[in-house]
Amino acid sequence: MLVLFETPAGFALFKVLNEGKLYEVQRLVHLWALESAERDAFLANEATKKWTSSNQVLVEIACTRSSDQLFSAKKAYHVLYKKSIEEDVAHHTTGDYRKLLLPLVSSHRYEGDEVNLTIAKAEAKILHEKISKKAYNDDDLIRILATRSKAQVNATLNHYKDAFGKDINKDLKEDPKDEFLSLLRSAVKCLTRPEKYFAKIVRLSINKHGTDEGALTRVVATRAEIDLKIVADEYQRRDSVPLDRAIVKDTTGDYEKMLLALLGHNDA
Repeated sequence: MLVLFETPAGFALFKVLNEGKLYEVQRLVHLWALESAERDAFLANEATKKWTSSNQVLVEIACTRSSDQLFSAKKAYHVLYKKSIEEDVAHHTTGDYRKLLLPLVSSHRYEGDEVNLTIAKAEAKILHEKISKKAYNDDDLIRILATRSKAQVNATLNHYKDAFGKDINKDLKEDPKDEFLSLLRSAVKCLTRPEKYFAKIVRLSINKHGTDEGALTRVVATRAEIDLKIVADEYQRRDSVPLDRAIVKDTTGDYEKMLLALLGHNDA
């Protein structure tokens, strides 16, 4: 199969893909070729159909996209799958996971920079009280994360740290193996520092015994036109190794070249 696509560096890349041998190359091209809304709809549908409690793709889409981007993804989902994201999330998840994920994917946050410091102070106290009582599935805790603007969430969590002396995600590490707490921490990180979240996903995907191509492909394909350079800078800041060098060390062939192309390497 012959493929032509434009990279962020502005050049065309041709590759012949060998069916059955280069699945991740094909997947990377497929995701890259989709419009962003269709890509998010595709990934969300895939995540619901293959749902496990450790799957964080729905949180990524709900919490790192703007309100307009999430709304566009939900409209694309209607067109592609003849149902809603909310319908599939409600059907395929249960318990606390459904309680968290459904309002996250249903959200339409205010996108302005204005914050209410009185609300931030009050809701930081609410969050601390609920977390101290290990009421991680509390309605108010989920309401704050699922409905407040990102600017307001940041103000609330900054006050949380100032008032209680610890980052909220450290308090949400009571049990590092608890996958619901992991999902909550991911939601917080996606809302406040998405570049750190994606850099961690890339780091974990590369540092595993055998690269987790699925996660690496998803991050590169979805962030290439948005903030992949910032993610790469954060990766290097944290790991003291340039992301392109880490990719070269851990991947090979066409997959490596296409990842580097999307990172903006003209000589890929």
